[in-house]
Amino acid sequence: MRRALAFLLLCASPALADDLHGHIQLLAKGGKGPAKGSDVRQAVVYFEPANPQAAKAPEKPFEMVTRHKEFDPRLLVIPRGAKVRFPNEDPILHNVFSVSAPNQFDLGLYQQGPGKEKRFEKSGLVRVYCNVHHDMVAYILVLDTPFHASPDANGEFALLGLPRGPGKLTVWHEQADPWTMSVDLPQKGPLSVGLQIVRPLIPSHLNKTGKSYFRSGERYENR
Repeated sequence: MRRALAFLLLCASPALADDLHGHIQLLAKGGKGPAKGSDVRQAVVYFEPANPQAAKAPEKPFEMVTRHKEFDPRLLVIPRGAKVRFPNEDPILHNVFSVSAPNQFDLGLYQQGPGKEKRFEKSGLVRVYCNVHHDMVAYILVLDTPFHASPDANGEFALLGLPRGPGKLTVWHEQADPWTMSVDLPQKGPLSVGLQIVRPLIPSHLNKTGKSYFRSGERYENR
């Protein structure tokens, strides 16, 4: 869905035929100036060629660690079929879960240690939470394409070695609506994308049973 601002900039020197370069800017809601307090490095740019090229899932699991009551990394991009392990490095209990169909899961309460694994068989966005701590939020983006990258701190990105021809380009950021565009490689110049920030860093959400994290206005959690 296109709710973000996007426009194409042509440069004097064209990019390589099978590479795609560009710049992402995070904009305040309404598109009036740059957004403050949002990290452009948390964006993901991925290209899906018209003739799909699925990435092979490695046997070794990816990791998303619970540390200091936060998920690290906050964003994990994996190929479909890959496993993710959720180690707990805190001296308290966590309960990692997601209700994002069709990849929903519930690891139950577990203490400090190597944690548990989940294999993600379907592509799509997985919103990850802790059933104990409301402010713990992370995302797993399960892709059917190996062509993806994240921008640097200045918003610059490069997708290298792309197959020539038509496909779909998507830019995702947790605080913005996804931006998509049909492209036909090679492009004549770099792409510039503006994403409007429309969601807070800690989105409102319920626990794994669909109930509030708060009781009588107070948060309940183990410390």
